[in-house]
Amino acid sequence: MKPDAVLIAGPTASGKSAAALALAEQIHGTIVNTDSMQVYREARVLTARPSDEDMTRVPHLLYGHVSVHEPYSVARYQADASGALAAVRAAKRMPIFAGGTGLYFGALTEGLAEIPPVPADIRARAHARWDEIGADAFFAELVARDPETRLRASDRQRVLRAYEVFEATGRPLAHWQRNAGTAVLYGLNLARFVISPPRAELHRRIDARFETMLASGATDEAVALEGLDLSLPSAKILGLRELSALRAGALDPAAAKAAAQAATRQYAKRQLTWFRHRMADWHWIEAEDLSNILAEILSHLA
Repeated sequence: MKPDAVLIAGPTASGKSAAALALAEQIHGTIVNTDSMQVYREARVLTARPSDEDMTRVPHLLYGHVSVHEPYSVARYQADASGALAAVRAAKRMPIFAGGTGLYFGALTEGLAEIPPVPADIRARAHARWDEIGADAFFAELVARDPETRLRASDRQRVLRAYEVFEATGRPLAHWQRNAGTAVLYGLNLARFVISPPRAELHRRIDARFETMLASGATDEAVALEGLDLSLPSAKILGLRELSALRAGALDPAAAKAAAQAATRQYAKRQLTWFRHRMADWHWIEAEDLSNILAEILSHLA
C-alpha cells in the first residue's frame, strides 16, 4: 500500500536532510521540518538549515519561520504541522517529515497532551524560584512533587515547564501526557525510518560539519544572538554557548570548537537513546552512503 506520508528521523548530522531531499525529488515530495532548532530564522548556519539551493529543488515547509525570541513549543509545532500537511496534500505532493526532534515526531504520530494554559504569575514565580535556589534544589522540589519525571536537572526549559504545570493544575506533567490528543498523522498509512550510521562515522560527520559551520559564519550568528533570554528554547541551539564563550574570551578558538563538537556528540547520543526507546518498531537504516540510504527507503516503499 502506498504511504500517505514518509517520516525520516535521525540524530544530528546523520544525513537525514540529504536523504529527504533525494527522496522528495524521486516521489514528488515536499519536506516538512521536524527539527526544533531549524524553525529559527536567525540561526541558519548554527542549526544546519537547508541551503537556498536545496530549498529551490523541492518545496520545504516550517524552516526558519520563527524568531529566536519567540517561545516556540511542541503544541505550536503540532498546529503548524497540521497546516503544513493540509497544504502538501492540497498540492497533491507526498509529505516527507524529516528531522531529529523526538517530541515533534510524537506530536505527529501519538498526539499531544492538551495541558491547560499556565497563568503568567505562576510562570514568573517558578522562574524566580529557580533563580533563588538553583537548578539542583529546584529539580529536587519537582521530583518530590512528581516522582515520575524523567527529566534532567540541567534541562531548565522542561524542568520549569513540569514545575509550572504542577503548580497550575495540581497534577504532574505525566498525568497530562498520558491523555494525548489526536495525532497530526492519525489514521494515515505511514512509512517510518530512522537513519543511524555507525557511531564513528556519525562523530566524524559531526566534527566536520562544525568545521564547515565555522567557515560559513557560525561565529557571526552567535554574536548576533548575544543577550538571548536563556529560558527560551532557542537558547539550546548547539554551538551557541561555546561560541558565546569564545566571544567573551572565556575559551580560545580551539577549545570552543572542541567543546561544541563534544556537546553535539552528546546530543546525538541522547537523540539515539530516545529513538531506540520510542521508535524501535520503525525501519532503521544503518547505511552510510546516501545512494544506499535512498535505495533502502525506495525498496521499503515499493
